Amino acid sequence: MKKKSNYLERVKKLLDEYNQMFFVECDNVGANHLQKIRKLIRPMGAVILMGKNTMIRKAIRDHVEANPKIENILPHIKGPVGLVLCKGKMKEVLNVLESERVAAPAKAGAFSPVDVVVPPGVTKLEPTQTAFLQALNIQTKVTKGNIEILREVHLLKPGQRVGNSEAILLSKLAIKPFTYGLTVKNVYDDGAVYSPDVCKITDDIILGKFFDGVARVASISLAVGYPTLASLPHSIINGYKRVVAVALAADIAFPRIEALKKLLDDPNALAAAAAASAAPVAGGAKAADKPKEAEKPKEEEKEEAPMSFDLFD
Repeated sequence: MKKKSNYLERVKKLLDEYNQMFFVECDNVGANHLQKIRKLIRPMGAVILMGKNTMIRKAIRDHVEANPKIENILPHIKGPVGLVLCKGKMKEVLNVLESERVAAPAKAGAFSPVDVVVPPGVTKLEPTQTAFLQALNIQTKVTKGNIEILREVHLLKPGQRVGNSEAILLSKLAIKPFTYGLTVKNVYDDGAVYSPDVCKITDDIILGKFFDGVARVASISLAVGYPTLASLPHSIINGYKRVVAVALAADIAFPRIEALKKLLDDPNALAAAAAASAAPVAGGAKAADKPKEAEKPKEEEKEEAPMSFDLFD
């Protein structure tokens, strides 16, 4: 009884001290692997709490009045689950939990969490094992005294139960298809419970989604003709392009278009400007590396105006 009461007090103390935690599934996790994870997350101020679900639930229920937020933990205390409690640095702790996994053989009766594929190639099996492989519909031949698998074999699918034959085959081939570790199911943060994917959101992802939303708003505003702050810069630019196109077509002069007219009246300068703008797309090639165009007769200079209209329309 004293041992149980000490455990309950420890759980209550941890729930008061830590307001963030991961609910982790600890199926097929050994004591050595668990101890290794404890050492890695200890410098981050995180601890692992394991125990019987009934004891953890009792500690939470007895402590709900003092800390009502922990009541949201109760629905997640089921099955082979443990708690990884931390103070900040949730992303760093999550990276450790996801990266520290141990390869394990396929045991008969277990459910496969991933696709298991046997690759083709020469194995270390002796020719006496040919009948066993043929019973599993695996095409083989003998190569230099060893069995060679001719085709790739999709042995197990996710959720499929591992049979005795599959387990024996993978053991003979020295294939460990499964990996086990502390699998994060949910995250608790000061009363809120959410998916662990939220911890992986970075500032770049947030900014990217924001600007994507701004672009969508601007597109809709331009399509329906409803002005908004997002579409205003595009509307101004589009309006200015139309003004320039009309001015060039009607030969109307105003201060801001004089430089553009001079550029259009000089074919060599126009070609140089076009080459300079196309240089980054072409891999940074310099305009000097391109062959110079032959000088055009003066009669062709008058044909630049219609081309300019298409360019800025």
